Amino acid sequence: MNLLVTGGCGFIGSNFIRKSLLTKGDYAVTKLVNLDKLTYAGNPANLKELEGDSRYIFVQGDIADESLTERLLKQHSIDAVLNFAAESHVDRSIDSPEPFIQTNVVGTLRLLNTCRQYWVKLNDEKKAAFRFLHVSTDEVYGTLRPEDPPFSETTRFAPNSPYAASKASSDFLTRAFYHTYGMPVLTTNCSNNYGQYQYPEKLIPLIILNALEGKPLPVYGDGMQVRDWLYVEDHVTAIWLVLKAGRIGETYNVGGLNERTNISVVHTICSLLDAKAPRKDGVSYSTQITYVPDRPGHDRRYAINCSKIQQELGWKPAESFESGMERTVEWYLHNDAWCKEITYQRQRLGL
Repeated sequence: MNLLVTGGCGFIGSNFIRKSLLTKGDYAVTKLVNLDKLTYAGNPANLKELEGDSRYIFVQGDIADESLTERLLKQHSIDAVLNFAAESHVDRSIDSPEPFIQTNVVGTLRLLNTCRQYWVKLNDEKKAAFRFLHVSTDEVYGTLRPEDPPFSETTRFAPNSPYAASKASSDFLTRAFYHTYGMPVLTTNCSNNYGQYQYPEKLIPLIILNALEGKPLPVYGDGMQVRDWLYVEDHVTAIWLVLKAGRIGETYNVGGLNERTNISVVHTICSLLDAKAPRKDGVSYSTQITYVPDRPGHDRRYAINCSKIQQELGWKPAESFESGMERTVEWYLHNDAWCKEITYQRQRLGL
C-alpha cells in the first residue's frame, strides 16, 4: 500500500508511522508520505529512526492546501489516507478557538474534497480498494455521570469544548462524504492516549517532566475527573485493523478499558518515579502535587465501550494500565535528549 498520513509528526501519527515501517512482516507498506504542517507539537525528531528509509517521504504542508494534497495523491499513487492532523489541546481551544476550526473543520473538509476528486478518477480496482480513515476522539460525545454507561458508537454527540466541537464537525463531514458521495471512509474515536513521544502539554508527559525538573505537578480542580487511558501502540494496532478490515462508512470506538481519575494517574507516575529515579532528598515526587483552578467546561468522565471493534475485528488492548504506564515512564527516563529538546522548545515558545 501507498499511504498518505497527515499530521504524522505528532504523537499518535508518529507512532503509527513507526509501527507501519519498522514492524517487520506485519504491514505491507510500499511508500508512506507524511504531510505535516509542523506546528508547535509537530516534531520531526519523533521519526528520526526513519532517516534514510526509501519508503518514507516527509512533506511540510497544510491539509487545507488542496493543490498540494492533490499533487501528493497523484504523484505517489496513494491507496489510503489516514487523517491524524488536528489541533488537539482543550486548553488552547478555550484560549483561541479559531485555529481549531481552521484545521479540524476547514482542513478536514478540504482534505476530504480533494481525496474524493482523486478517488472518483481511479480505475475500478484501485477505487474499490481506496480508504480514507479519519482519527477522532471520545470528547465528541461530551461527558458522563458516574453511573452512566460508556460511550458507544451510537451515543449522541454533545461536545463541551471548542476542540471537541471542531472534532465533532469533522466527524460529521466524514460521515457526510460517505452518505452523499459513497466515498469509502472510516472513523475511529479513541479515548485518552499516552505513551512515547507525547508532547508535554498533555497530563502524563507533563507530570513526568515537571517531576524530574522539580516543578509543581498541576492537577485541575479536585483531580477526580475520570478518563479511559489507552496506550498509544494499542491504538495504532486498532487503526491498522480498521483500515484493513473495517466496514466502509462505519465508526469504531477504541478504548483502553482503563478508567482512572486524574489524581490517581498522577500518584501512579510519582510512585514509578520514586522507584526508578528517586529524588536526591529521598522525598516522594507526590509532594510536588499542586491543585490549580479547574478549566472551564471540564468534562467529568469519559469511558469507551469498544465491544464493536473487539467483536468485528478481534482487537483488544495488549497493555494494562500498569504495564503501559511503566513502559511510558521508562521511555521518558531513557530518552533524555528528546525530553531536553522538547523542554527547550517549550521555553523558547513561552509555553
